[in-house]
Amino acid sequence: MATRPSCAQGISRREVLRAAVGAGVLAFGDVVMKTILQRPIPRTGELLPVIGLGTWRTFDVGRGESARAPLREVLREFARLGGAVVDSSPMYGQSESVVGDLAAELGLHKQLFLATKVWTSGRDAGIRQMDESFRRLRTKRMDLMQVHNLVDWRTHLVTLRRWKEEGRVRYIGVTHYTASAYDDLARVLQTEELDFVQLNYSIGEREAERRLLPLAAERRIAALVNRPFAEAALFGKVRGKPLPPWAPEIGCASWAQFFLKFVVSHPAVTCAIPGTSKVQHLADNMQGGLPPFPDAATRERMARYVAGL
Repeated sequence: MATRPSCAQGISRREVLRAAVGAGVLAFGDVVMKTILQRPIPRTGELLPVIGLGTWRTFDVGRGESARAPLREVLREFARLGGAVVDSSPMYGQSESVVGDLAAELGLHKQLFLATKVWTSGRDAGIRQMDESFRRLRTKRMDLMQVHNLVDWRTHLVTLRRWKEEGRVRYIGVTHYTASAYDDLARVLQTEELDFVQLNYSIGEREAERRLLPLAAERRIAALVNRPFAEAALFGKVRGKPLPPWAPEIGCASWAQFFLKFVVSHPAVTCAIPGTSKVQHLADNMQGGLPPFPDAATRERMARYVAGL
């Protein structure tokens, strides 16, 4: 998997961020908490910060302190910098349990917006799996429960609507991570009353712009974006390449910020959920939620620049 490139000036982004964390990141944190962009969930108006935290692979670790310590710091810093949405799934190994344990240790359950998924077939199997997710995440009320990759979605949405009425879940939705499923996903969005859709979208994977993001806006459905870095492929593409000279005009000091600002500046996007196990990368990602943001013309300029590398 590609890793993140260094800054154009020759000093690594890791070195810059390590210095910031060690000598003054509190000031940076204060700025982020005051100014990070928030978007409303269309059906309720509840505000969410536009940068969240994904847990696929990164939080799938054992119970050992050496494995969990870096993730504890990531979650602590994420919350301190104003983050809220943490997305997981029973598909992600131990990630739900790790998030639940660390959130409990840090006393963060009231601040975090916990999102997970059901990923099985059959009513009873779905109920058992979702009950287990509640236990692993250490919560009695889930902020968002999603049907993962549309697996048996009709069955699970019946359960989820009942649980929403009962107050066990606050919001319900569906997900997919490949453009090949977009026709099926569009049909569900058009016919079902949903609060959220989660899909893949990035400066290198723009298929969602053509139909799904406009449809989500039309149907008043919040959009969570997975794969905002195209599963790290974007960092491989720009490795060793400088940011455009006009990047400071949109507040970008790193490629991660450049990619995230492209995603969250789309008006239909509610929150992007990049994953990381490193606090330096987390701090970098959170700055992708700070203004200024590109307008439509600048977004196309960004896409052309990356395509030309």
